[in-house]
Amino acid sequence: MTLIATQSLTKTYGGRVTALADLTVAVEPGIVGLVGANGAGKSTFIKIMLGLLAPTSGQVRVLDLDPTTDAAAVRARVGYMPEHDCLPPDLSAAEFVTHLGRVSGLPRTIARERASEALRHVGLYEERYRQIGGYSTGMKQRVKLAQALVHDPDLLLLDEPTNGLDPAGRDAMLALIHRIGTEFGISVLVCSHLLGEVERICDSLVAIDGGRLLRSDHISAMTEATDVLAVEVSEGTDELAARLVALDLPVRREGRLLLVPLASDGTYDLILTAVAELDLPLHRLDQRRHRVAELFATREVASVHA
Repeated sequence: MTLIATQSLTKTYGGRVTALADLTVAVEPGIVGLVGANGAGKSTFIKIMLGLLAPTSGQVRVLDLDPTTDAAAVRARVGYMPEHDCLPPDLSAAEFVTHLGRVSGLPRTIARERASEALRHVGLYEERYRQIGGYSTGMKQRVKLAQALVHDPDLLLLDEPTNGLDPAGRDAMLALIHRIGTEFGISVLVCSHLLGEVERICDSLVAIDGGRLLRSDHISAMTEATDVLAVEVSEGTDELAARLVALDLPVRREGRLLLVPLASDGTYDLILTAVAELDLPLHRLDQRRHRVAELFATREVASVHA
């Protein structure tokens, strides 16, 4: 079953500001990244999928339901983690998540059990009776994730889930999202402007720019190998670059990397021989892969030349 499908979906505000423009896309189950710069229309798209905003025109279906006419049924099967906090500081995480479970229609006892289970999954079981006001930013993000999980949804919509986290906190949150998507049987849509994070955990990606679809595809297709070798040595980079140029290999520097066009399998041998003869510690030698960020870089270049 298609997870999310839109047809010519458009949303304008006041007839002048266009948040989404003629968006047509089909999203399959899995861990999906919804990426774009701030203001690209990502949050508007999420609110339309939840039935919180009505589209100006076009169609949208979530889990084969229409959120414009059956929003309650959609929200019963979807968990939503908003970008911004609106957490009650004087409630414990257990009380808050239990309450959201009750709002979702769970009986009191089951809501309490599900809340404890959800808080255990996000790593807050031992802290579940502490008031949320005393939590760190990372713990508050985990509470928001727990309340999205409490009613056992088929789909999670996560809006900037790593917002405000330090690098260690981001890594932990991404690992948790990946585990939910791979072990819990729940599809996840991760809305983010941090493209590197999406590449790490997502199976597929929907990229939008200015409210329009830029590309929708599997991550593997967007990060396919290029015909360029990336070479990195722990020391002696300049020395190696000079040797490769002497061997008539075109070399381009990018930080600590040396980028060499892969003309044939013999290119590998020439590089390895040069490294061995110079007795340099080889850290990396592999085919460079495209990055998701290049989608937007290409778009910016095209706009400049238009």
